[in-house]
Amino acid sequence: MPHTLAQINAYDRQAFVAALGHLFEHSPWVADETFAHRPFRDAAHLHAELCATLARSSRALQLELIRAHPDLAGRLAQAGRLTAESSREQATAGLDRLASEEAEEIKRLNAEYLARFGFPFVICARLNAKDAILRAMRERVTHAPEAEHDTAIAEIGKIAWLRLLDTLKT
Repeated sequence: MPHTLAQINAYDRQAFVAALGHLFEHSPWVADETFAHRPFRDAAHLHAELCATLARSSRALQLELIRAHPDLAGRLAQAGRLTAESSREQATAGLDRLASEEAEEIKRLNAEYLARFGFPFVICARLNAKDAILRAMRERVTHAPEAEHDTAIAEIGKIAWLRLLDTLKT
């Protein structure tokens, strides 16, 4: 259900978290901890405060959020067990229509990435087509762990922005 910014600013904590808790995958704590920063001038201000909450959180909590993200075109997607948002986002990128070779490469890269970094590959699928995602997976699996942690957090911010725009009535 879409919400206006005025409604979001007027919500009590429970309604605020109910409206925005889905922006960060299985991590309503981001919205909960941002509640005290109301009122928000506009969507960009709200998003900036949500991301600031995430940035202030511990590395362990950030890692928990990164790990809450599903593998791209992975087991959960194949079993139809993604969140509604993740399912739509992966479909937008064409990850629900992979050729068998592409599916195998993504499966291999997901496993290699997880083994190297201890968390799944995160990218804003709505801003990337499957070819760009495959290129990014091939490149990013070679990055340093600290850089990949930071990249995953930045991608999560992009995902949250698009989800926020979907949530707000304009």
